Amino acid sequence: MTTIVLVIHLMVCLALIAVVLLQRSEGGALGIGGGGGGGMMAGRGPASMLTRLTSILAGVFFLTSIALTILAGQPSGGGGSILDRIDRGAPASGGTTLPSGPTSGGILDKITPPGAPTAPTPPSE
Repeated sequence: MTTIVLVIHLMVCLALIAVVLLQRSEGGALGIGGGGGGGMMAGRGPASMLTRLTSILAGVFFLTSIALTILAGQPSGGGGSILDRIDRGAPASGGTTLPSGPTSGGILDKITPPGAPTAPTPPSE
């Protein structure tokens, strides 16, 4: 259900952006678009249709926003956080554990000559 409302919400967002960009500028806000004109093609018919469509899309946008908020607040499936589902007692990597102390037989043991210091000695004061 959330996915359906989210897809509708995104389509309404894109349509709302398109309708707002199609509208003619009425003032000198940015000086882009509308400009003078006047004459015979300056009727308000298309503008009122775009204004009405903008209002309808804005209403649908608000409704889908509220619906998504309500759906997000409802518990889904197991509910709660995904961190609540983690078993703290089980090992993270499916039963394998890391060694706790120094080990031998690694690649560094094979390339280090015997008798060489394994770690640098701290400076004496």
